[in-house]
Amino acid sequence: MEQVRTIVLAAGKGTRMRSDLPKVLHPVCGQPMVDHVLGMAREISSLIYVVVGHQAQKLCCHLDHRVKIVHQKKLLGTADAIRAVVPELKKYSGDVVIVCADTPLLKKESVKRLLTMHRKQRAACTILTAIVPDAAQYGRIVRDDKGQVVAIREEKDASPQEKDIQEINTGVYCFRAKDLSLGLSRIALNKKKKEYYLTDIIAILKRDGKIVAASRLSDAREGLGINTRKDLSAADAIMRQRILEKFMADGVSIVDPSTTYIDAGAKIGRDSVIRPCTVIEKDVVIGKRCFIGPFCHVRPRTRIKDDAQVGNFAEISRSTLGEKSLMKHFSFIGDATIGKNVNIGAGVVTANYDGKNKNKTTIANGAFIGSDSILVAPVSIGASALTGAGCVVTKGQRILKGQVVVGVPGKIIKRKKAL
Repeated sequence: MEQVRTIVLAAGKGTRMRSDLPKVLHPVCGQPMVDHVLGMAREISSLIYVVVGHQAQKLCCHLDHRVKIVHQKKLLGTADAIRAVVPELKKYSGDVVIVCADTPLLKKESVKRLLTMHRKQRAACTILTAIVPDAAQYGRIVRDDKGQVVAIREEKDASPQEKDIQEINTGVYCFRAKDLSLGLSRIALNKKKKEYYLTDIIAILKRDGKIVAASRLSDAREGLGINTRKDLSAADAIMRQRILEKFMADGVSIVDPSTTYIDAGAKIGRDSVIRPCTVIEKDVVIGKRCFIGPFCHVRPRTRIKDDAQVGNFAEISRSTLGEKSLMKHFSFIGDATIGKNVNIGAGVVTANYDGKNKNKTTIANGAFIGSDSILVAPVSIGASALTGAGCVVTKGQRILKGQVVVGVPGKIIKRKKAL
């Protein structure tokens, strides 16, 4: 959308996570929660500001050039955090979306609806709200007799009647930039909390006769803010279900979704089958018509080409498995490039780590790696070559096209007759 800027609030301490890692860098389905939020923001914004404060250095090291970092010098609440961005908005007259970096489940469609309502009603501010059965700890949306939003009341300041309200503030807003700047300048310090609440701006705008609108989430879970490890686990489960449903809608068969874990950012081609108890991490690309699992672990930077199979109790990491290649039983492949139509026998291991470095294994098209072979990297296995069962191919060996190697250590005994 044109003329939209987004402010992502990421300055809080997140003390309830009880972690040395900044809260917003904790992963949800393999991706830091702030990255989920930034991915959404890039779909709706021309410019994104990230407000940092607590452990700012760690967070800044993670963020890239696509965002503008703004520092909140003292952690004095959400309104104070946004005030740090105000100088950046002096010559800007468009809309400003405000989101929290700890809401990874928020969908771009919901924010676009918020923006659409904001513009349709010509509102000074539009709030994203949700209905929840238990509103404890959330700010309540206070409406007048006509159903118009008049205030947001924080839990600590709410009356007994207001605490019964089930409509809550998700912490997502859209403001006209000028109304945001003017309203912020009039927010007073909350004496109980010793902070400046952004939520106080609603009553200020209403007193000025401005329009305050509200867009309600159809699925309240989108507004889940992560404050504890329990919240993190709940968000991970919701995100995982979304990922699995998207793959199934796109033509991937997932035999048992309840035992299948696929990270955000993984890619799987049409007509592939993912069998039970399989973990597929981020930065994995699986082609069409592949069979993966059961009890399989596919780790980052792995590429599995069309019609390949990775079977039960197998792990593959930072490797490429070529078209129609098979790795079906009890094997580990790491830091390897494997060609087409290769057979990886049961129990094969690439010994890729020498105590200091990760080393490469190359296996060319049509090779046959016998059961329980150990390939001590770096090694190279030529096209149509064969290793005998239990063979140990030692470090630095180069097995040429069609050669047969057996024994411990592996010795070349002959060249295959038919290539």
